[in-house]
Amino acid sequence: MKSSPSSKISIILFSVFLLFSCSSDLDFNQVNDFKLEPVFVANLAYFDIPANKLEDDGSTNIYPDVRDFDIFKNKFFNERLKKAEFDFEIENNINRSFVINMLLLDAENKILQTISFTVPSYKGTPNVIKYPTEVFENARLDLLKQTQKIGFVVIIAAGPPLNSRSLGNLKLRSSATAYLVIE
Repeated sequence: MKSSPSSKISIILFSVFLLFSCSSDLDFNQVNDFKLEPVFVANLAYFDIPANKLEDDGSTNIYPDVRDFDIFKNKFFNERLKKAEFDFEIENNINRSFVINMLLLDAENKILQTISFTVPSYKGTPNVIKYPTEVFENARLDLLKQTQKIGFVVIIAAGPPLNSRSLGNLKLRSSATAYLVIE
């Protein structure tokens, strides 16, 4: 099979055409405009206190769980955090109302901020309360970044006495959403 001169010319022209391509000048300075804004969601705190552990002796009952909260020791995270949001849900099936104070503490156990939640008593129907989101920005975020520990104070309101035979639980569930900016 012999190829014709016109087919050889067509192949050469097609090959030459393939050598040309469309391109634009590359701007390597675009990397300077690179910006990531990741969002992370994590559990913040959880507890489930049985009513029989909240014996009512007329004083303020303090939930003994103070947790280290050393996330802000990470310099990378601390410098890039631009906003944080805490969400809280409390379930009470104890026939008493409560006030729960969440304490944000610094390294010397000094209270930086207190977040309070009023919890109504259980009346026989589901009692799960979702509280408004706590937003940390600007000066409030600066205080949050100093937090080294989180503690809880449970204050029992007036009502029927609680003792070692009391039924029910007081549960707190919370999450944190962190908004970072990486440039």
